[in-house]
Amino acid sequence: MIAKRPRAKRTALGPYALGALQPARVFEPKEPAEVAATLRAAAAAGEAVIVHGGGTLQRASNAPSRYDVALSTKRLDAVYDYDPRDLTVGAGAGMTLAALARTLAEHGQFLPLDAPLASQATLGGTLAAGWAGPRRATYGRPRDLLIGATLALADGTLAKTGGMVVKNVTGYDMGKLYVGSHGTLGVIVRANFKVLPAPHARRLAIAPFDEDERERAIAHASALGLEPSALLVVDGFREALSTTRPRLIALLEGSEHLVDRATRELRSALGAAGVAETRLLDGDDAGRAFAAVLDAYVARDGDASVTFLSRGLPSEAGARAQRVRIAIPGAETIADLRTGDVVVRVREIAELDGDMEPVSGIDRTVRDLLGRATVLAAGPAARADAWGDPPSTLATMRALKAAFDPRNILAPGRFVGAI
Repeated sequence: MIAKRPRAKRTALGPYALGALQPARVFEPKEPAEVAATLRAAAAAGEAVIVHGGGTLQRASNAPSRYDVALSTKRLDAVYDYDPRDLTVGAGAGMTLAALARTLAEHGQFLPLDAPLASQATLGGTLAAGWAGPRRATYGRPRDLLIGATLALADGTLAKTGGMVVKNVTGYDMGKLYVGSHGTLGVIVRANFKVLPAPHARRLAIAPFDEDERERAIAHASALGLEPSALLVVDGFREALSTTRPRLIALLEGSEHLVDRATRELRSALGAAGVAETRLLDGDDAGRAFAAVLDAYVARDGDASVTFLSRGLPSEAGARAQRVRIAIPGAETIADLRTGDVVVRVREIAELDGDMEPVSGIDRTVRDLLGRATVLAAGPAARADAWGDPPSTLATMRALKAAFDPRNILAPGRFVGAI
């Protein structure tokens, strides 16, 4: 039996607008077959489809060049398979990270996806955006935790890769192709993950410091014998723990004995660097505070702010962030001392060497300072290009797009090189 195309919902179109475009229709399918039917009909009509999850990372790619149909995954929110004994779970792409976390917590397990705004962010959207958070150095990236997926392809075919067994190699790597593709190759409708036992203890250490202590604090914290699960230096971003004072934030996880040892080592190291105060939060308080730090990654400072993400070496993260703050007055940064990420938030107009330069120059300036950088979040008035110069692999990426979406109906123009 061929699945019928679901009816478009009569819903407000404004929330689905991207750039200057908004869709003519919105679909909210409940089943994977309905997603496939929607894509099949769109391909036949040559209509452009944009997939929407929780919308938390929608500005991490450019506005589409065409836009006819918004396909919301929010009703694909069921847990399909969960075996706590095997440490595996399968859930719909529209399930929020917070909802899945609650289910796993009932069995003392967790999935460290670390995406901002977990109560809104969906599994499918987190994967499609290629998000990789600050705990990936400890637990792996989301794509490393993905063991299988069900996908709706551009021609309306449903395809499965991997499975529910961690060591299953059938089509294992194909699902990872869609991670970070921003909905340009297919729609993730279900994702299967390996999950982890939750740590017995969790502690967040917050250590504000003065500018003359910065280099010593970073050097001492980076040399810890017991590495934190996450180690960040935050300048600005008041949303992260309600202060703009420079601060080092360390997440310590493991057994109670291990967390206590790591705390003593961290306090000793920071004390030797001249940092006098280290505030500690435990358990649920630590979890909520760490979530507030993650949420800051996509928080906007007005309608014209832009937030960039640049990858790099952990040993250089602090210096790279400092270079941006010196060159761009008012820039706010998060330097990840374990992964090497540098996050930069700037306003649309910033003073650069005495001149006023619009946002079209800000993105070039940030990329000149950091190398390759992509946009994480942006206000509605911001005009920064999400990707910058295309990579040397652009021809291969175009060939993949042509093979998987020959009618170019999936998120046209949103990805690197206007793919």
